[in-house]
Amino acid sequence: MDLKSLVRDIPDFPKPGILFRDITTLLRDPEGLRYTIDFLTQKCNEAGITADYVIGIESRGFIFGSPLAYKLGVGFIPVRKKGKLPAAVHSIEYELEYGTDCLEVHQDALHQGSRVLIVDDLIATGGTASATAKLMQKIGCEIVGFGFIIELRDLQARTYLPDVPIISLIEY
Repeated sequence: MDLKSLVRDIPDFPKPGILFRDITTLLRDPEGLRYTIDFLTQKCNEAGITADYVIGIESRGFIFGSPLAYKLGVGFIPVRKKGKLPAAVHSIEYELEYGTDCLEVHQDALHQGSRVLIVDDLIATGGTASATAKLMQKIGCEIVGFGFIIELRDLQARTYLPDVPIISLIEY
C-alpha cells in the first residue's frame, strides 16, 4: 500500500514556509490505518525489537503506540506534556526552537531495566524523541528502538537519538 498517498500536505501550517504532513487522512482510511499498524508491527519484529513497553509520545504517539503495544503483546505507557498526569511523575525539560517544554511519565509506570520502544507519528528535528529517550534513561530503562510513521530525513534527527533500531514507514 502507498501510505504517502494517504498523507495530506498542508502548506504554510502552522506558519509560513512549513509544509505540514497531515495524518488525519491516513487515520480516516480503515485499510490504511490497519496496514500502518500491521506494517509497523512487522518492521519491529524484523528488526528484532523486543520490548516490555511501548512508550507513546503525546499525543499522536498514543494513536499508533496503543495498537502497536497490543499487537506486540506488551504494555503501553503514555509520555505526556507537563501537568497532564494525576500521580507523581518523572519529568524532563528540553529545548525547543523558541523556549523550553517538559515531558512527564508516572513514577510507577516503569521500573529500572524496563525495555522500551518509543513511538510517535513523526520525527522531524528529533527534539521530543530525544527528550523522551533521555527521560527513559533517567529512569534506568533500556531503549530498544524507535518507531515513527513519518520521518523528515533532511533534518537528520537520527543523529540525536541513541544507536538502536529506528523504524520509519514513510520518508520525505
